Amino acid sequence: MEKIFDNTQVAFSLKSDTELDRAYFLFKMIDSEPLVRIGTAVTNFAIKAHLPVEGLIRATVFDHFCGGVNENDCLTVVDKMFTKGVSSVLDYSVEGKEEEEQFDAALEMTLRTVEFAKERLAIPFAVFKPTGLGRFELYEKLGEKQTLSPVEQAEWDRVVARFDKICSEAHKKDVALLIDGEESWMQDAADDLVTDMMRKYNKEKAIVFNTLQMYRWDRLDYLKKLHDVAKTEGFYIGMKLVRGAYMEKEHKRAEEKGYVSPICVSKEATDVNYDAAVQYMLEHLDTMAIFAGTHNELSSYKLMEMMAQKGIAKNDNRIWFGQLYGMSDNISYNLAENGYNVAKYLPFGPVKDVMPYLIRRAEENTSVAGQTSRELSMIKAERNRRKGK
Repeated sequence: MEKIFDNTQVAFSLKSDTELDRAYFLFKMIDSEPLVRIGTAVTNFAIKAHLPVEGLIRATVFDHFCGGVNENDCLTVVDKMFTKGVSSVLDYSVEGKEEEEQFDAALEMTLRTVEFAKERLAIPFAVFKPTGLGRFELYEKLGEKQTLSPVEQAEWDRVVARFDKICSEAHKKDVALLIDGEESWMQDAADDLVTDMMRKYNKEKAIVFNTLQMYRWDRLDYLKKLHDVAKTEGFYIGMKLVRGAYMEKEHKRAEEKGYVSPICVSKEATDVNYDAAVQYMLEHLDTMAIFAGTHNELSSYKLMEMMAQKGIAKNDNRIWFGQLYGMSDNISYNLAENGYNVAKYLPFGPVKDVMPYLIRRAEENTSVAGQTSRELSMIKAERNRRKGK
């Protein structure tokens, strides 16, 4: 397989020299773990103390990793990326809200992004997080098969209604819908609910997509069992496959509560698990659609190779590659340049509300060995190319 991801001219074709310098500065910062920890603490403090840091955050980390403060704000970025064939997934990234009116606001915002996606070729998917529409503890309680009180049951019914409203709209407007994965101890309840939505809205094709975090060793089995159910009941499966985003938390909780960690024993085991899930889905593409969310070049090459071996068209609408905005441009833009379906997750929301998301991104980058140094080496290579070195 030709190594296409090293082409920095294609990767950074949309970045001006100034933006490239900013990216270099940011990843240089993120590369240093102490700096991330200090930066996180200072940022959190500054926001809580209402210090005027929003302008600084907006001009640096926010603009690099986010599309804007609202959905209209994102359109400049959406249109710009689409000139290079890279699509967008508008991701309302406000986290950690616990009130009913906030869940209703997230519902309305997601419905707006579904409408946005319907009107724009450049936005093929809408997305939401289960805990954007309901309390974490409620999912957790249901996952542990605890009985809900009448008040909690009424609350859960509202969560189900929010899910159903979004999935119904997505189905009506023919917009594919990604539902993100979260911590394992709330995921069972979310999985059951998303499966119900697939039963209802994936009768003709995959509209509703769940997420499998493949750093969990049980997820391939889960996919196979779900496939059996889908075959019996006659619905399509949509899955976003990712490696996973809550590793430290997962290990810590398993240790505290004395159960076996749900996370694979090693990075290698996770890679094997991820690629096996991709392969399984490709073998059953007649009833499945896959959104391969990965920043891993090897996994991307493997998927490209499998597609070639099976004679699957590069632009087959059942296969999408996905990366986060502000990261792995060498993968996204080179895939698009070579005719594959690729979409960037484009987070948006008020600066202070999106900070938990941004902080998680920075922490993730420092904990994924090699990720930041790869970003840095690509940016360096492009800066040198532009200087004619």
